[in-house]
Amino acid sequence: MLQHRRERFHPFNTARIVNQALQQSRLLVGHNQDLSERFDQLRLEPGTGLLFPGDDAKVLTEIPEPEFPKQLIVPDGTWHHVKTLMRDIPRLQTLPRFCLAPTNPSRYRIRREPHAHGLSTLEAVVAALRSIEPETLNLDQLLATFDRMIDSQIKQGTTNWRKNQRRRRGIPNVPRALTGGLENIVVGYGEQEPGNLFHSESESTVQQPPSQAQLMYWTAIRPASGERFHCAIESPAFQNEAFMQRLRLSPEEVCERSSRDGFAKRWSAFLRPSDRLVVLHPSTATLLHQLQPNTKPPLILKAINVPTGSTTNTASSKCFPIHTRKTSNSRAEERLNIAVERVASLNLAFRKTQ
Repeated sequence: MLQHRRERFHPFNTARIVNQALQQSRLLVGHNQDLSERFDQLRLEPGTGLLFPGDDAKVLTEIPEPEFPKQLIVPDGTWHHVKTLMRDIPRLQTLPRFCLAPTNPSRYRIRREPHAHGLSTLEAVVAALRSIEPETLNLDQLLATFDRMIDSQIKQGTTNWRKNQRRRRGIPNVPRALTGGLENIVVGYGEQEPGNLFHSESESTVQQPPSQAQLMYWTAIRPASGERFHCAIESPAFQNEAFMQRLRLSPEEVCERSSRDGFAKRWSAFLRPSDRLVVLHPSTATLLHQLQPNTKPPLILKAINVPTGSTTNTASSKCFPIHTRKTSNSRAEERLNIAVERVASLNLAFRKTQ
């Protein structure tokens, strides 16, 4: 369990109860940046999953046993705090998501949930274990202890632990890495193989599962200095003329292709130890993770929630005077520039509030 620091001394800290009750559990608590660094160093079992809702999340009660996660990561905190954990711990974005489908409202009657079927961390862990490890002992006793705690607090009266006050407006939800100087920021974008790879006429067309699609082209820029990185990676997808037209990659851009190992070496040589990689979508992070699973996960721009009024169409020219906006007509170049603009917009939006 990854617990937001503001939950540590909360009198109704259900993650602490879970950690004390279950033998095979571990609780990490700290500032988001500290948690991110510690989580990056944590060895995860193959098949580790994240208990967090999302469009691609699998409902634990609706999947067969072979698809169950072998290890489950559970973020703990208010919904706002958990969203900041998701934003500031990029490795979480690379994990497959699992979720619950509760049929009854939470028993957590002393703390308000943002939607009708929101659960406390304790209730969520118990529900997950009932699906993936139903043989776990004393789950009912754990819920009974939780109920007694709630009943006792209701009898004693309400607490003034945390007032539900509206937060100050105008402070962007920007990761620390994007708030100061941007000299160490590297922005990247990757193209993946299509889900349907074309073979020779003598072979039948084979449908490739989306999960097997691999990175075939990677481009990146260090916008503060203008340094560029481009690499085409060996793939049969380059023979797909229709797909190449969609990517708008010229023959000159992909004529020299590296092996997967060759790409990994070139990319590692380009990055400096102090660099922080930023990508637009979680899918881009997943593609890179397939080739370099042991590197630090990138920041995901799509996970950063900032009011639209804080963005501008000319932010990159203010933050990165050296950055040349367009060096290619490819889709990759177009989306890379969108990401650069987003980084600059977030930086300017934060600086305006200081």
